[in-house]
Amino acid sequence: MRTKTLTVSELRGNLADALDAVNNDEVLIVTRRGKKERAIIDLDRLEDLLAASNPEYLKTIREARESKDYFSHDEVFGDI
Repeated sequence: MRTKTLTVSELRGNLADALDAVNNDEVLIVTRRGKKERAIIDLDRLEDLLAASNPEYLKTIREARESKDYFSHDEVFGDI
């Protein structure tokens, strides 16, 4: 994951370009008075982070791994 740092002033002056730069591989860090204050991330990445921190979701992954009740990457995607 790559990060790019912008000041609040830079963000204010280039909001559209800054938002266009955010993708699943890049995070924008916003600074104010020299301190990192906020991050702007892609919505898909946020959803992944939220899911990954959900105890119930993690429990289902752990249970599936323990039971071997899942398909391999090759079984799902084959020769795509």
